[in-house]
Amino acid sequence: MSRYRRARAAGAAYFFTVTLARRDQPLLVEHIAAIRLAYRKVAQRSPFSTVAICVLPDHLHAVWQLPEGDADYSTRWSGIKSGFSRSLPAAPQRTHSKLVKREKGVWQRRFWEHQIRDELDLRRHVDYIHYNPVKHGLVARVCDWPLELSPRSGERQSAA
Repeated sequence: MSRYRRARAAGAAYFFTVTLARRDQPLLVEHIAAIRLAYRKVAQRSPFSTVAICVLPDHLHAVWQLPEGDADYSTRWSGIKSGFSRSLPAAPQRTHSKLVKREKGVWQRRFWEHQIRDELDLRRHVDYIHYNPVKHGLVARVCDWPLELSPRSGERQSAA
């Protein structure tokens, strides 16, 4: 198995894309309370600042600012994903690998991360997050995507 290298800069800002295993199921918006709860619990245990977030039916995008001296976003995402997964029944058909690893088959195993380089990069990623519901044809205008479809971590955030 290849070893995936991730950026690890303590106190940095990161853009993330986290995706469900099955893109044809709108689990995230159908179970928004569960994703909010998992998000909030992780943020309480291991604080971070949510700069922007957008929860779509089958994936989410977020920009986080990690605390000084902290680069551990992987454990945070693992906690959010597992917390959400525990609230759902297991997928009816799971691969042998998922069974062995005790995975319910809700999420893609990995996620995409990008370390934010500067203010322009941050602005572009925040704009991308806010425009994503329009890009996917879910709404005609950014302002039409409900703010209720965002986790509430108690941290500073904006959501589309």
